[in-house]
Amino acid sequence: MANHVRNALAGMAMAGLMLPEAVAYAGIAGLAPGRALIAAVVGGLAYAVIGRSRFAVVSPTSSSAAILAASLASLASGNGTTAANATALTLLIGVLFIGLAAARLGSLAGFVARPVLRGFALGLALTIIIRQMPALVGLPAPHGSVGVVAWALVAHGGQWHWATLACGLAALALLLVLRRWPGVPGALIVLVLGVAGASLPGFAALGIAQAGPAPLLLEAPVLPCDPAQWLRLVPLAAPLVLILFAESWGTMRSLALARGETLEANRELAALGLANAMAGLAQGMPVGAGFSAGSANAASGATSRAAGVIAALALLVLALWGGPLTSRLPQPVLAAVVIAALTHALSPAPLLRPWKLGRDRWAAPVAALGVLTLGVLDGLLLAVGLSLAQLLYRLAHPSLSELGRLGESHDYVDRAAHSTAQAVPGLAIYRPNAPLFFANAETVLGLVSRRAQGRGTRVVVLSLEESDDLDSTAAEAIGELHAGLLAHGGRLILARTHDRARAVLAASGLDELARDATFSVADAVALAQTGTAPARAQT
Repeated sequence: MANHVRNALAGMAMAGLMLPEAVAYAGIAGLAPGRALIAAVVGGLAYAVIGRSRFAVVSPTSSSAAILAASLASLASGNGTTAANATALTLLIGVLFIGLAAARLGSLAGFVARPVLRGFALGLALTIIIRQMPALVGLPAPHGSVGVVAWALVAHGGQWHWATLACGLAALALLLVLRRWPGVPGALIVLVLGVAGASLPGFAALGIAQAGPAPLLLEAPVLPCDPAQWLRLVPLAAPLVLILFAESWGTMRSLALARGETLEANRELAALGLANAMAGLAQGMPVGAGFSAGSANAASGATSRAAGVIAALALLVLALWGGPLTSRLPQPVLAAVVIAALTHALSPAPLLRPWKLGRDRWAAPVAALGVLTLGVLDGLLLAVGLSLAQLLYRLAHPSLSELGRLGESHDYVDRAAHSTAQAVPGLAIYRPNAPLFFANAETVLGLVSRRAQGRGTRVVVLSLEESDDLDSTAAEAIGELHAGLLAHGGRLILARTHDRARAVLAASGLDELARDATFSVADAVALAQTGTAPARAQT
């Protein structure tokens, strides 16, 4: 019962936040406010059918609204044409999401490393907070990048509206105090107090901006009739899919990771696809799981997807019957709710933890800086590129361990990490600490050859435990190392060799290497010393 109450309160609080946000995002896109409201209602309900994120609140987002505005501006003008293009783009986004899910391309999300994802979330949180600051200080929101907004705040410091700032700071302080009691719906309390305060006599004289009316308009579907127009819309839908996936998956996965939960990317792609398809059929606009709304939902005490469903239904009720009340919401109070929901994301832990581990130190800072300087979409692309660059660098520059024997056991370990490990007389035993493939095989095996020559060792045991398979370049490089050792009266013996690697070596004409390859380092050492490996190596 307690969970049901928390979800109900969180949902109602989110509805109070979603209504004015939807109106603002519709304005950014140049569409009627009703389109954003119906998109939030229908999209939120549709997502709950398939989606599994506890905290995702699927509704229009600021970034997608900005890209939608640019896309519509690039097409033919006209109110009817604009509405039809917006509907068609929303439907196409749904189809593309569903297509990505059907092709099982959600696994591509795994190419974004967790430090990069956390840096992305930090940069996104800072971006949203900075963009909320004009509403907190009573300035018009400037168009442009985060840097433009920040500079406008500083340059127009003398024009700050102090009554607006006091109202926003009071709401923010109350939200942060109420956070001490997780069971208390702080956002809902502050929003109700905001409406009550705005209803007092004399409030209008303070000059504090209010959310304003947001009528819910249900319109008959209008779509482009010209097939060529649909073809022109497809390339415009692609960046919207990217930005929505960036925001939505970044939000869902960040919130899930923070609570030790997991999500299935393909399922979430399908859920976003259904949400956008239904939003399009309802004459809405593109929807996704925004970071500020998701964070606010989590901070409000949501425990399941029921909070998102209640938020969508409560938004419908507010739009239909609560318009006069919600229109009084002071804008600085709304900005304070968004900022408070994101303060937990400002923790420096994502930046400090990799430094403590000594791994991926620059991933999170660069990802955060990329979002702040390049925007959400380009910041995402930078984050993905950074993750791939890290992966490729590690694979192309693997460390090479020299192995030694632990006492009289059959265990062979890295001598640099185990001081008691002893080298085997007359042998050099090496292990590349990454799979051998075309980008690193020649470099790694060349290093093996030079080290063996430097030690004056003619017999080399090469452990391939990290390489479950070999490409043609790696097989040729192994053959060249083998031939080089033979030319100087030496020998190459492969250890920990997987079956697929053996098959590639045999197919490459290296039958002797494939035949003598062993399943353990101990067997390879025995083969080098006695000329015969234990019988178990040949099983």
